[in-house]
Amino acid sequence: MSTPSESAGRSPGLSPLLGENPVAVLEAAVWAMAAIVSAQRQALSEPLADVLARDPLRAAVLESVGLVRQGPDGYVVHPSLDQADSATARSAVEAKLASLRQAVSAAASDETGSAEGGWGAQSDEVLLGQGRASTATGRALAGKVVPRLPGCAERLEAEGSRILDVGTGVGALALALAEGFPEARVEGIDVLERVLRLGRAELAAADPAVAARVSLRRGDAADVDEDEAYQLIWLPAPFLSEEALRAALPRLVAALAPGAWLVAGTNPAVDDALRRSVGQWTAVRGGGNAFDTARMSEELVALGLGEARTFPTVPGGPVLVAARRPAC
Repeated sequence: MSTPSESAGRSPGLSPLLGENPVAVLEAAVWAMAAIVSAQRQALSEPLADVLARDPLRAAVLESVGLVRQGPDGYVVHPSLDQADSATARSAVEAKLASLRQAVSAAASDETGSAEGGWGAQSDEVLLGQGRASTATGRALAGKVVPRLPGCAERLEAEGSRILDVGTGVGALALALAEGFPEARVEGIDVLERVLRLGRAELAAADPAVAARVSLRRGDAADVDEDEAYQLIWLPAPFLSEEALRAALPRLVAALAPGAWLVAGTNPAVDDALRRSVGQWTAVRGGGNAFDTARMSEELVALGLGEARTFPTVPGGPVLVAARRPAC
């Protein structure tokens, strides 16, 4: 039988990668994340190679975690730091900043952690950052996902077609969809009036021709009462509590026009214990749920939708689940 001092000297279950002082390693990891985000922010307006060269100490932090290395002609960058285009890069930076701000809020909180007021408890900076990050998802929906959903693009090319954006937040994804489908009207609903006020300000600063086809209103997905009204519904499933999600899904299915598609964003299942536990904690803390991609697919099929398919986004990132209401 071990003594208390012997037990205290062991770290059962901790990864050997964290060494003998895992708290210190994880604290350093927070600063490494700050180095990543600050470098990527500056790289929005200048080449990343120049950003790295200008601050070699910060570059050394990135080198220590394997994201950059010195090559004969300068820094060689890990593919995870590369972004396909400037819009995707900006969205990724906004998402990381929002995550860091939420982590600081959680660390400073005196609460125990269950939902904690959800998104309504977050600062305007977090709401704007998280919302603007969804621009990349909207563009991926329009440019990569919809063209692969049979009949969906044709429906959205029809004048007066309608898209429902559930949990629209600051309206960034709604704007991206309106830009991608010039004949469609995009209706965004959210339960938070404060975030809708931020969204209306974002609309006012957007291209007027695009913003004119976007409307934002306060509403709960469980209260959607139009039947067979929408040609596409976007549902960011991780942001709804399990109770709210179960209440909303039947109404959203009924709101789909026959042959129309519902696309849900989901969190992928991960094998890594740290990322899995953090993902579940942050989802529920933000008022969301712990559904993964497989469970979301099962729920949609159980409600009568068919042709279910999945679309990965970026490695380790959200997975989009699409399913179609039968045509008759």
